[in-house]
Amino acid sequence: MKNSQASEADNNPDSDLLPEYNFDYRKARPNRFTSHEEKTPLTVMLDPDVAEVFTTSEAVNKALRALLSAIPKT
Repeated sequence: MKNSQASEADNNPDSDLLPEYNFDYRKARPNRFTSHEEKTPLTVMLDPDVAEVFTTSEAVNKALRALLSAIPKT
């Protein structure tokens, strides 16, 4: 036996969402299982000659970490 709601959705292809998908954002609460830290991505523009050598963000991060370890701590 077919669900009546499913058969209604099949009969109406113009409908994007079913009525049970209506979401009241006023009742929404933050997800307690996610990290509360906000990690904002940082975008840095590389000069073209540097970008030829460091083609990935991992390569850039590895080189910068090596440079940081060579700097004496005061």
